[in-house]
Amino acid sequence: MAARDKDPEQITAWRPAVQGVTEVFHARFTRHAYPMHVHDTWTLLIVDEGAVRYDLERHEHGTPLGTVSLLPPQVPHNGSAATPSGFRKRVLYLESGTSGAGPLDDSFIGPAVDTPDLVDPLLRHRIGQLHAALAHPGDELEAAARLTLVGERLRERLRPASAADRNPVPDKRVAARLRELLDARVVEGVDLAEAARLVHAHPAHLVRSFGAAYGIAPHQYLMARRVDRARRLLLDGRPAGEVAGECGFYDQSHLSRHFKRVVGVPPGRYAGGGSRTGS
Repeated sequence: MAARDKDPEQITAWRPAVQGVTEVFHARFTRHAYPMHVHDTWTLLIVDEGAVRYDLERHEHGTPLGTVSLLPPQVPHNGSAATPSGFRKRVLYLESGTSGAGPLDDSFIGPAVDTPDLVDPLLRHRIGQLHAALAHPGDELEAAARLTLVGERLRERLRPASAADRNPVPDKRVAARLRELLDARVVEGVDLAEAARLVHAHPAHLVRSFGAAYGIAPHQYLMARRVDRARRLLLDGRPAGEVAGECGFYDQSHLSRHFKRVVGVPPGRYAGGGSRTGS
């Protein structure tokens, strides 16, 4: 992750280990104005402060607070602040589904050009959740699942389908097969694309079926299994750094964050607090 903190034009950019996302870009601009340019990826933009104005296909557009903007690949656009104080934005650059693992193929370019700005609180919320997951190495399964749901919502907005197409009936057999796969790979894990191939289900259907069957998301289930394993090792007196690696966490910080979320205390207090800890 690269960041520039002293420059008033602040940016942070990184390439996550998640299929379909080529770059995450966070920026705070007060003076910078983008000239006309193109990307070979989809640009998914949300603005957290201020507003942006831009031209796309000779039409002016804007991003007031709460709007999601989707700019298609190979279509020229520019961008500048629409308020005197500038703007703060979060951007995802997504592969095209035609050539990569992105959620949208080139058939959606026309609809996106016609309606690049979407007022959709659910979509914006899901994008915020995706950004949060992408910020933490080790949470790639969560990020991939959230990307799948973001893509599903984008496709619904750009090309409305029937209710049956939008909401396929959850499949308990699909959920059970995914649970078996997660149980078999608690430490090494599995990415969502591989899981979908092995279970023979679309990633979005896989995520929804699992949640409907067990009341928990696949990534939450996997992390809970890892935390449960970590609890036993910590009570055996193993140091947290070793436990993190043996239980499938990215590092000790990754273990601590999920352990505290599930158990209520960090690993050090759990194993060394001098008090009995129940379930």
